[in-house]
Amino acid sequence: MNFFEHQAAARRDSTRLIVLLVLAVACIVGAVDAVMWAVTHSWRMLAFTSGVTVVTIVFGSLYRIASLSGGGEAVAQQMGGSGVPPDTTDPALRRLRNVVEEISIASGVPVPKLYVLENEAAINAFAAGFTPSDAVVAVTRGALDRLNRDELQGVIAHEFSHILNGDMRLNIRLIGVLFGILMVGLIGRKILEYGRFGSGRNRNAGGLLIAALIALVIGYVGLFFGRMIKAGISRTRERLADASAVQFTRQTAGLAGALKKIAGLEDGSRLQDRGNTEEVSHMLFGDGIGFSGLFATHPPLMERIRALEPGFVDARLAQLQAQWRAAPPDGLQEDLALGLSDTGHAQLPHPASSVQVAPLQVSAQVATPATDDYRRANAIAASMPEALRDLARGRDTVMPLLLAMLLAEDEPLQAAQQQIMQSALGGDVAEQALRIHQQLTVDLHPMLRLPLASLAFPVLRLRPRPQLNGFLQTVQAVIHADAQVSLFDYCLGKLLDVQVREALDPARYARFGRSKPGNVRNEFATLLAVVAHYGNNDATAAKRAYLAGLQRVLPRDHVPYAPPAQGVQALEAVWAPLDALDPLAKQVMVEAITEAISSDGCVNVAEAELVRTICGVLHCPLPVMLGE
Repeated sequence: MNFFEHQAAARRDSTRLIVLLVLAVACIVGAVDAVMWAVTHSWRMLAFTSGVTVVTIVFGSLYRIASLSGGGEAVAQQMGGSGVPPDTTDPALRRLRNVVEEISIASGVPVPKLYVLENEAAINAFAAGFTPSDAVVAVTRGALDRLNRDELQGVIAHEFSHILNGDMRLNIRLIGVLFGILMVGLIGRKILEYGRFGSGRNRNAGGLLIAALIALVIGYVGLFFGRMIKAGISRTRERLADASAVQFTRQTAGLAGALKKIAGLEDGSRLQDRGNTEEVSHMLFGDGIGFSGLFATHPPLMERIRALEPGFVDARLAQLQAQWRAAPPDGLQEDLALGLSDTGHAQLPHPASSVQVAPLQVSAQVATPATDDYRRANAIAASMPEALRDLARGRDTVMPLLLAMLLAEDEPLQAAQQQIMQSALGGDVAEQALRIHQQLTVDLHPMLRLPLASLAFPVLRLRPRPQLNGFLQTVQAVIHADAQVSLFDYCLGKLLDVQVREALDPARYARFGRSKPGNVRNEFATLLAVVAHYGNNDATAAKRAYLAGLQRVLPRDHVPYAPPAQGVQALEAVWAPLDALDPLAKQVMVEAITEAISSDGCVNVAEAELVRTICGVLHCPLPVMLGE
């Protein structure tokens, strides 16, 4: 499946989850009603207890989902995770950050926040969040210590597939649903715990304790169904994530090696914090609890390994177990022995050069990096000057860096932009931005601007909400310092605005669209008109490009070409309706804009940035470079 098919499957899984929840609630209500009827034979009491049970379950689900509205960080902190500083000098943490940054560039998503479960010696990891903009990737200390770079890369790629394919929001909703199902039993258990101390002083406590005991027993019915729901959905998503990880890295040895170490080492993948692990077990890379059969949240380890290496046998695993008992593996030492390190610099195209692309080729690249994407991402990360990467990692320099990218070359306009920055953020920020702008002009290839901005994003969102809101307002003021908004300025400003606001209110943006192309004809026309206008030098060629794109997405409609007077800013009216499109309709949309922008046979750097921005805002992330 490609990205859009994965998204459609995730939406179907969400519907399936709702159906299973309704069935589980019906079974629990039926069990409660059976007991109540046996005791009272009263229809009125039956209706009352049914209503209370349903309200309890629904309220519990909504409460738990609301408690996780902060996104991935809430889950990571619940599991006892510690944040990884962007400027860390710890070799293992530095390697983790490098691997994550490379996969982020290759897949076209913002760099997620990183957490480490320092007290867990097992090999495990998880991704959590509602959207890619608020995603968190957490790994155990055991994974950092035991895995070499290729193996860590395979694990992180597996987690990125969950970020890209819509699994994260499904996983968080699954936590809420399961909590609601368990509410009846939890209430019964709490009453029993309290009743042990109060029963001697309250003559009516006996009846209450019996009711609580019945609720606890019925709660186990909910626990049974909850574990089955979780396991059934999780096993399917884990198989898909393994396949996607191989597709990301184009090598099976890393992911297979990580699974072998889980199978061969004593600590395996089981976590010590069993209380919290039960709730998030369906989110983990490896089985964190140890359930089997119907309740297993992951396929058997040997099944996963043999899917990657069909010839792997039990005898070979026994050899590895004996080897690792004698000398436990050390990931960093294995890196040295195997020569695993960052690659050299990328051969980046001239800013005015172009590549040839095809609509199906680009839609296939969405959230599905291939061999060349990953290789170039690795090299692009190494090609960024270390001084600029340090600026992107610095809490005090990330804002000036991003503002520096927006400064104009025209001196009067630049002075006006400087005045805006000084008034809003202070003279120090304005002066820093000017110095960095001069550095960017000399040291940064245009193709690296958006990748560098994506590396800066995790540090930016560490700022308090009021500062972020003020910064976004300043960015827009700098962009609109004169009547002409450049294409790059709009792209960077829009990506910043979308990613920061989604990180601030992640639950608000977690949704799957259902709209069809025919419902957004005018928005499609505006989008294609803007793309055609910026991709062609004359009106005739632009009209031809527009019609080519329209033919792909709305073949039976005739909407005249009308380039908007506002230029690229006309896109502000189309974002919300187009983001509400069904996943498979978004695939057609990506193909349509590619058809329009490549109608002259090529795509240059500026046009590629526009396509990447459109796809980024509409949650269809593209790699840093288009084409082969």
